[in-house]
Amino acid sequence: MAWNSLQLLDAREARTADEVFECCVQHLRFATNGGRIRSTITVFQETAHDERGIRIWNHQLIRYAGYQARDGTILGDPQELEFTKKVTQMGWRPPSVKGAFDILPLVIEVPGTPPKLFELPREVVMEVTITHPDFSWFADLHLRWHAVPAISDMALVGERRKFSAAPFNGYYMGTEIASRNFGDIARYNLLPVVAEKMGIDTRSRTALWKDRALVELNTAVLHSFAEAGITMVDHHTASAQFIRHIENEKSQGREVPGDWSWLVPPLSSSSCPVFHRSYSTSTPLPHFIKQQRAWI
Repeated sequence: MAWNSLQLLDAREARTADEVFECCVQHLRFATNGGRIRSTITVFQETAHDERGIRIWNHQLIRYAGYQARDGTILGDPQELEFTKKVTQMGWRPPSVKGAFDILPLVIEVPGTPPKLFELPREVVMEVTITHPDFSWFADLHLRWHAVPAISDMALVGERRKFSAAPFNGYYMGTEIASRNFGDIARYNLLPVVAEKMGIDTRSRTALWKDRALVELNTAVLHSFAEAGITMVDHHTASAQFIRHIENEKSQGREVPGDWSWLVPPLSSSSCPVFHRSYSTSTPLPHFIKQQRAWI
């Protein structure tokens, strides 16, 4: 998230779940900006550090449901299995024909009232159909992903302040979708599928079938977002940008903290300059912190 171009939406007057939901919809509409993604944060009512405050139960404002069949197979996003079960118990009804990319409802809780389910208006969820510039068969995988990565379950904290609901977004780096969401074994696990389509022998590790499939997944995602005119950055460009940020901050006498495991991309890591250095582990205020899952 680019702090120097960050747009702030002040929602501190929102008191009811319905009002919070409308502000979340406005966040997505503003941030999406027709595909020219704007780094945005919406700040809801402040709460004491020892109080629960407003909670958005979803990890991100837009996520896809995960369904587990009796034989153990999973349709959709395995990371959302638990949350999908929870919202189903609360009354959410999936589409009559379940798919791999069914948009989950938002669950919003304000102090003193039960949590409430909301369906996102379809027009505020921009999605990209994933195709490949060279492989026509890629379209047959019927992949897509949403345009705005808006984290919604973390708290923004300062020395004396806490905002338990403060959804924020930047724009995607290609590897977030291709390498992690699509490629991870615990997510959509598409590397074997892509390798098989490419005609690579997946029985041999030395064939580097995972590496080759991973590159083509990333190629497809970057190509598709560019074709759709939606803001995205590749991992090489993002790495160079972060190094320039460090140099700019250093020239002003400021140190840039960071988590190496988050800053180093999951593809071609050692070819990126962020790989070849360490980072301060200090946590200056204000910063975002994880919160316990809201339904536990």
